[in-house]
Amino acid sequence: MTGTTLPTPLYGLYQEKIGFSELTVTVVFAVYALGVIGVLLLGGDVSDTVGRRPVLLCGLGFAACSAVVFLAADDVPLLLLGRLLSGFAAGLFTGTGTAYVLELAPPEHRAHAGFVATAANMGGLGCGPLLSGLLAEYAPDPLVLPFVVHLALVAASFALLLLLPETVAGARPLRTARPNRPTLPPEVRRVFVPAAVAAFAGFSLLGLFTSVSPAFLTGELGVHNRAVVGLVVFTAFFASTLGQLLVPRLGTARAIPLGCLVLIAGLALLAASLAWTALAPLVLSALVGGAGQGMGLRGAVGEIAAASPAEHRGGALSALFVVAYFGISIPVIGVGLLTGPVGLAHAGLVFAACMALLAAASGAYLLRQAGTRT
Repeated sequence: MTGTTLPTPLYGLYQEKIGFSELTVTVVFAVYALGVIGVLLLGGDVSDTVGRRPVLLCGLGFAACSAVVFLAADDVPLLLLGRLLSGFAAGLFTGTGTAYVLELAPPEHRAHAGFVATAANMGGLGCGPLLSGLLAEYAPDPLVLPFVVHLALVAASFALLLLLPETVAGARPLRTARPNRPTLPPEVRRVFVPAAVAAFAGFSLLGLFTSVSPAFLTGELGVHNRAVVGLVVFTAFFASTLGQLLVPRLGTARAIPLGCLVLIAGLALLAASLAWTALAPLVLSALVGGAGQGMGLRGAVGEIAAASPAEHRGGALSALFVVAYFGISIPVIGVGLLTGPVGLAHAGLVFAACMALLAAASGAYLLRQAGTRT
């Protein structure tokens, strides 16, 4: 997952090398989300039939191809291709990797395996900007070395994966895999809509931090140290992991509305940073908003998993992540479109207001539902 956010602090360097607008940055970023969505829609549960290892090996193959394309990237189409391949990899890793960790965990550690898998997912996403930011700032060849390191990590992962056992009994050959759209059973639909709206709003905040916050830090705040840019983005994902730690104490039903409330506070801090052109509120926004996103996401996964019949659970969770990744792509493109006529700061303020309204609507609906049940 580290490879999927590796280019974040490097977009400014690509802009200098190739020459493109901030809107192009958001489109390049959104192509990644479209790749994830396509895989989740067509093959979100394929590892249930062909096995975990073949699917993860394919994901590593896409990740390696993405790194190679970025190493050769000298125009926008190659950047788009690299991001698309990265999205394919992430789509294969997200559900399959989580299931594999759960199945490989010893019985005495299975209760913690879900958190470990989710933390690896969000932590990997956060480590990408931190790694590339440090290498871009303090090592030579900033558009080469991060992807060489990523290829080395992929090779190590490939070797380790070959040593692990397959956990799907009676797994069929990979060539028998067929597209299968995620399904949403009727009993899940009542909780799915507000949970998915909360996930959409939370992922949109992470999308903004990983796509346009580097431009805001560099252009508006004068922060030109790419390691600092990577650290700010890493903070949002790290806080998401910490927020997920709170969910077992809160319970999944309460975690979503509380996560929405914390997310709204994070969006308010983001608005303050944009309005006052200040760094401190932006860092606080990453901490607070990331924690709210983590609480809402883990709560949404728990609620939907609990409401789903076992035979439809994978499809229902894949549908949740489809909505979440739309949250990464659509609002970010909207910010890119508005940046031209009104500027990045005002576009970000519109984004913060819209996402706060969505989070408030989701939280209020779930609180009302909880009151009705009690």
